[in-house]
Parts: sequence; C-alpha cells; structure tokens
Amino acid sequence: MTNEVRIVHLDDTSPNRRRGGDLRALLTPTAVGATSGFMGVAIMRPGERIGEHYHPYSEEFVYVLSGELEVDLDGVSHPLRPEQGLMIPVDMRHRFRNVGDTEARMVFHLGPLAPRPELGHVDTEETEPAAAGEVDLAPPDATKARA
Repeated sequence: MTNEVRIVHLDDTSPNRRRGGDLRALLTPTAVGATSGFMGVAIMRPGERIGEHYHPYSEEFVYVLSGELEVDLDGVSHPLRPEQGLMIPVDMRHRFRNVGDTEARMVFHLGPLAPRPELGHVDTEETEPAAAGEVDLAPPDATKARA
C-alpha cells in the first residue's frame, strides 16, 4: 500500500467489453495500489447486458447512477433504479441488463480481493463479442478477476 493519493478519471481507463457492456476499472491494485478491493463503473447502452458470473472470494457492492437496470440474482430478477444500492454476496450468480431506453451507469466495488486475479471472477455464460473495431485494452488483472 502507498500513501500517495491517486485520482483516476474515467477517460484515463480503457473500455472492457468482454462480458458485455462497457466496464471501466478505475481503482485497482495495478492502477492505484489498492489492497482491499477494486472499484469501477459499468456503462450499458439500451438493451445491453453484463453476462452472468459470480465472485468466489468477493462481495460486490453496486450503486446505480442512471438508467433502468434489472439484475438477476441466482435466477431471480430485481429492478434496479438510480440512487439504489445492492450488495451481492460471495458466490451468488448475477447478471445485469439495461431495460430502459437510455444509457445506464452503475458504480461497482468488490472486496476482498481474490488471492490471484484469475480466481476472482467466474463466468457462467457467454456474452456477445465486442462490436467490430472495438479493442479491449484493459490490463488482464484489472478486470478479468475482479470486474
């Protein structure tokens, strides 16, 4: 851990569309030296989704900034609206869908971190590949295991 203060702007992050939507890793071990968790923003266009997955080591905290989302938690759908928060327990399967007609944005935080990045995130379904011309430049440990 470092005592250096680091502010990361959304524009300084790379889009990650491997799991659907546009996941932006802002505050990560690699980016800021975080040791207890991982924070980012998910941006979803109307009709987009983030594929089902779970985190075997981390709880996930979500706060909806804008848009109309639905989240499936172990197969049960729940609406998520702006200014609502959600805590997803360890090992709970979840997916997000933008069910509105405008862009949706949510902040997510996971903690604690998995022992190794590749152990932090388990996909349980395939998602559509990124649109042609989009490049996934996110560092492998910044989103693969903790997004």
